[in-house]
This record gives sequence, structure tokens and C-alpha cells, in this order.
Amino acid sequence: MALTLYFMGEFESARRYARRGVRLWRSRSATSPVEEVDVPVVTCLCVEGLIKWHFGKGVACRADMAEAISVAKEQNDRHGFVMALFFAGALGHFERRSAEVERLATELMELATRQHFAFWLAIGTEFRGWARSASGEAVEGLTWIEDGIRAIRATGGMRSVAYWLALKAEALHLAARTPEALETIQQAEALAESLDEGWWRAELQRLRGVFLASLGAEEAQVEAAFREAIAMAQQQKSISLEKRAEATYAEYRRKKSERIRRARIPATYLLPPLEIPSFVL
Repeated sequence: MALTLYFMGEFESARRYARRGVRLWRSRSATSPVEEVDVPVVTCLCVEGLIKWHFGKGVACRADMAEAISVAKEQNDRHGFVMALFFAGALGHFERRSAEVERLATELMELATRQHFAFWLAIGTEFRGWARSASGEAVEGLTWIEDGIRAIRATGGMRSVAYWLALKAEALHLAARTPEALETIQQAEALAESLDEGWWRAELQRLRGVFLASLGAEEAQVEAAFREAIAMAQQQKSISLEKRAEATYAEYRRKKSERIRRARIPATYLLPPLEIPSFVL
């Protein structure tokens, strides 16, 4: 329930189940009537960690991830271990720590290769691609990401593909292929809608606004995307995504005001135009 509700974007409810699962495990008062694919507490710790990030508790969320990885190792739970590495990689992506994501991706890929976990190998490939792209190797990173998406679909898995498409869109934008990035975000939004995945939809809207602004779209379209991102994050009580969307929207408004101010100054008084970098993803 914790995992299902998290992917649906119902963070508060997911947190309640995750905390309950952790309490049951710590009390040793309950055992599963069936053999699980992985140790359930690993999932609960990971979900609670991600939700703490959404709620603005960065230090605490990293502690939960570290404990999840530690428990998986202690229980010799290889599948739980690769899953914990996935969630830790997601957290690294959330926090834009590309070097950390690269390290986790390498560890995930090595373990998945040894255990013949095709799905998790694809996940590691995705994260490596994002890390390379965010580190300035946009073209190479995009290749890794596209390979990962194809591999995930080859396994028949669909969960979180919208999230991976968002990573692809980021890489396309960094590779100066923003029209394709916008198309990819539209695909991600449609997929998230069809699968009832709400956990990353606020960020999908923010990225839509970034790409529309970069392409010089109508002001109403850009502002609608940013406002929707903020509203969705507020509804989910995701403080971190709300702050990110608000910061990007504020930067857009600042640049818009600067363009208006410059347009009102006679040309003879204007200095050579400044190079304004694209939005920081």
C-alpha cells in the first residue's frame, strides 16, 4: 500500500502505511504469511525516505535510504538491495547530485548484471544516462537513457516509464533539442494519466513550462504550466516540488520583466545584449 499510494501521488497516505510497516518490523510482532520478493521493510524505508524529501526533510530522507540499503545487505536480500539502490538513485536525481547518481547507477548495474535482473539493469542504465547528461555530456547521456527506456519496455514493465521519459526530456533540452523535449513531456503526461501515476506530475508540468518558455511560446501557455505545477505540488503537500516550481516561475517572470524593460529603452542607450542562459533544470 505504501508503494502503490506513493506512485499514485498520495504522499500523506503512503507515509502512514510506510511508517506502520517500519513499526511492525521493528517490533518483530508480525511476519508475512507468504515469501516476499524482497524484505518489505526495505520498501517501507525507501518510500518514507522519498516522502520526507517531498516534505522538505533532506537529512532525514537520506538516513532512511542508508538504513534501507543496510537492512537489505544484512538480510542478504539481493532484490531488495537493487530496489533500494533504485530509490537512492531517484533521491539523488531529485536533489540533482549527478556524481552520487553515477556511483549508485554503477553499483546497481554491476549487481543487476551478476543476478540477471534485466529490469534493474535497465534502471541503472537510465540513471547513468541522466548523470552523464547533467554533468555536461548531453549526447552520451541521452543515448544511455534511450537504451534504458527500450530495455524497460522490453521487459514489459510500464510503471514509472513517465518518470524515465522526464529524464529523457531533460537530456533532450540540454542537447539543444527542446522541441523534442516538449513532445517527450507530452508523452510522459499522457502515460502518467493513463496509469494513474501522480508522483512526478508536478515536475512534468514544471518541465513543460521550462520548454515552452525556451521555445518562446505564448505567455499564457507558459504561465499556465508553471501555475499547474505549483498547484499540483501544493495539493500533494510536496514542499520540495512546490519550491522548485515557484523558483523556476519566478526566474521566468524576472527574465520577462527584463525583456520588457529593455524594450522600453531607446536603442541608442542599449548595451550589447546579454546572453541569458536557459533555465536550470
